Amino acid sequence: MKVLLVRHCEAAPGSPDELRPLTAAGRAAARELGTRLATERPAAVLCSPLLRARETAEAIARPSELQAEPDDRLAPGADVDDVRSAATGRGEPVVVVGHQPDLGEIVLAVTGREVPFVPGAVVEADL
Repeated sequence: MKVLLVRHCEAAPGSPDELRPLTAAGRAAARELGTRLATERPAAVLCSPLLRARETAEAIARPSELQAEPDDRLAPGADVDDVRSAATGRGEPVVVVGHQPDLGEIVLAVTGREVPFVPGAVVEADL
């Protein structure tokens, strides 16, 4: 199954961690990412329930006329099995918006490659 793993875009500092919103630059980057990923014709956009991931996913989903779907399995600490179970049966590709270091560890597990996941980075993986 083809997934597009996306690290949430730039978030503001603050507390509590789960309520940190995207910065203005992060919102702009998420909108650009949505336009770019619409060409992939995603079947679904899934995300961590944390605010910064939800805001990123919503901006990605909008140009594809999809709804972002928060999934508790994609919260910090998610692994390849969590992503696989969340994305199974959704069609292809599925966009999954999550966090570091989780995404880097997932890519390493499925490809054997270490990938730097800066905010807004996208890596295609076959699960």
